[in-house]
Amino acid sequence: MIAGLQPNELPTLLNQLSAAAADRFMRPPSVRHRKEPLAETVVFRIRVDLDEARPPIWRRLDVRSDVSLGDLHRIIQAAFGWLDYHLYRFALGGSPFDRRSELFLCPFDAQEGEEVGTPVAEVRLDETLHGQGDVLRYVYDYGDSWELTLQVESVHEASKDTPWARCVGGRRAAPPEDCGGITDAESLAEVVDDPAHFDIDEVNAALSDPILSLVDAGIDGRLGVLLCRIQPFDESGALTASAGRLASSSTMATGEQLEADLNPYLWFLRRARDEGFTLTSAGYLKPADVVAASKVLPTMKYFFGAKNREVQSAPVLHFRESMLRMGLLRKYKGRLLPTRAGANLADDPQALADHLADRLLNQKMDQFSEDASLLMLFFAAASEPGDEMPLETIGALLTAYRWQGPGGRPIQKYDLYDLDNGIYEFFGAVSPPERGLRGVTLSSTAIEIARRAIRHR
Repeated sequence: MIAGLQPNELPTLLNQLSAAAADRFMRPPSVRHRKEPLAETVVFRIRVDLDEARPPIWRRLDVRSDVSLGDLHRIIQAAFGWLDYHLYRFALGGSPFDRRSELFLCPFDAQEGEEVGTPVAEVRLDETLHGQGDVLRYVYDYGDSWELTLQVESVHEASKDTPWARCVGGRRAAPPEDCGGITDAESLAEVVDDPAHFDIDEVNAALSDPILSLVDAGIDGRLGVLLCRIQPFDESGALTASAGRLASSSTMATGEQLEADLNPYLWFLRRARDEGFTLTSAGYLKPADVVAASKVLPTMKYFFGAKNREVQSAPVLHFRESMLRMGLLRKYKGRLLPTRAGANLADDPQALADHLADRLLNQKMDQFSEDASLLMLFFAAASEPGDEMPLETIGALLTAYRWQGPGGRPIQKYDLYDLDNGIYEFFGAVSPPERGLRGVTLSSTAIEIARRAIRHR
């Protein structure tokens, strides 16, 4: 065919061939394997086999049908003793690397957009499995390529008290992280003490870990992933202890307390709505407004200085800027005015609390700010009024995880003062004033809004 072409026709043919190949290998699955969710929650008894393991390495799990595939991933990690270091995916209709399969992607793969598939957080287990014999495939760590086959052995009734997962059987030790993909007993004997070891109590203890229980209860998926990944580095046990306290927590702030603690926000919103703030030519609040704001902002109570110039009153400046980032205030022709949302929230403390809870995590920020904010909200949510925010502990956990300050130094608490989303300004504004170093003693309102913020989204 090529021999009969004119020279100027060859590029056209090559483009056509490339397009045909791309269409074949990059198109979405031609068959949708995903099912409708079951009308009633059930328990699937699932055998999970590590493919090509000799002798077989497997776990038998009872799993609620209403868990997400993101939750199922964490269940498998606990059952096999893995640490959630790597990428993963699920597949229906074939291998996780077969483009004819319907893929369910981990958050990183879904965000990259190079694969056609559905994020795991959006898919329930009973949209992939319904009855005895149904199969779901899973791969963890694309380097070692641990491929696992999940097959339903039986289906049982569930109650509201049925745990999200329980191990009822298994055989042999799972290969450890980053050991090169080995699955045979002889090779495993070189990297694990006892390849035949399997302890069902250890697995169920991992499945009932307070952090996994929080994930099951519906905390923000990003926080669930972060806690599971940081937990192996938490030598102090602070994460597990806080998760246990949070699991048994109740509502903290009354309506009156919310209104009192949210006064800095309400004052700015009402003043902006009723009068507006005229800004200086440099874009700052006028001196009289700085003086007035200093009287309602707790972080200004012990601030040294004249308190009449915004450029020299950092707490006022940073708080006012954080209200812009949170969609409460806007600049317009040299004036500071409320946004439409801000005007509507100026007389509704409960709705304002919900708005703050939503915006603390759902705005553009870098990854360090997101990780740090998630931990700050987590520890705040697990606290009691009067507790101090454990900024040093948060810095140590971020350092142990992967983050570093300038020059490779450990993360210090002052690295948490200026995050992209204004979270430090939020905690300072709704908590009692602090004298001296910039700590945060948490109010019931700070705790309540933190708990709302980390709810499942």
